[in-house]
Amino acid sequence: MLRSALVAAVLALSASAQAAMVTDCSPNGLCYCIEDGFKPLIAKNLANLRAIIAEERGRGKAIGYQSLPLSTLGGGFFNINRDVGAHTKKRVEARFGANQTYLLAPGSKEAEIPDFNGQRAGGGEYMVMWTALLEGANGMGDDFDYVYFVGPSDFAAALGLTGQNDMERINQIYIERLISDPEFKSAVERRRVTPQSFRNYYALKAGVNVSLGAHDEWVIFKTINDKRRASKAYGTGNQIPMWFDGRGTSPAESETSTSNGYIGACPAK
Repeated sequence: MLRSALVAAVLALSASAQAAMVTDCSPNGLCYCIEDGFKPLIAKNLANLRAIIAEERGRGKAIGYQSLPLSTLGGGFFNINRDVGAHTKKRVEARFGANQTYLLAPGSKEAEIPDFNGQRAGGGEYMVMWTALLEGANGMGDDFDYVYFVGPSDFAAALGLTGQNDMERINQIYIERLISDPEFKSAVERRRVTPQSFRNYYALKAGVNVSLGAHDEWVIFKTINDKRRASKAYGTGNQIPMWFDGRGTSPAESETSTSNGYIGACPAK
């Protein structure tokens, strides 16, 4: 009897330690299925990120958001994609003037959500954070002046591809990374990355098209701009500019939606 009671108590404690999966929706109606226990950690990160943006805004800078693939998925590798994001951030800030703009890069340390009960935050948790940050208090995206979606030419510039024998260069990067990056070596050993998938990803696919989160971020900014065009306080002239791969997008592009990534409510029980 005592043993049964003890087992029951342990199971109850274990169950209470794990938060339930819940649907979290933004002011603009974008919903994600997340682990409830991450909410305080997300709130803390949001406060830090908003403080960074406010500080840069206080210096008179235009504030941008960078959208890029980060996950080790489809042949890509997180550490390399994070490096590409950092390189692209510098290029964009140099293009517009480092004293004039600040581009928030999701791969930065400040953006990392701490683990909860030994569990890493997933795409849904990160998108709750980014959606709240991008929409802002009134769902109009007032904290941002533009968004930059990273494309193939941005990856090419960061990886030193010249348009001649690019796949050979990518094969060389693969070999160099095996030697210099233990995490990459581990991903290769676990078959999460192969020489062929790595080559094809960085030569043919690298960019926001292969990112679930970036699909959601496109939807976020399209939704914001739809609201701005319909608002007398904002109007068409005050939409948030959407850039892709080094150029501003056309109205046909920016006003067209895309498929969801992580957007979606928790399945009904």
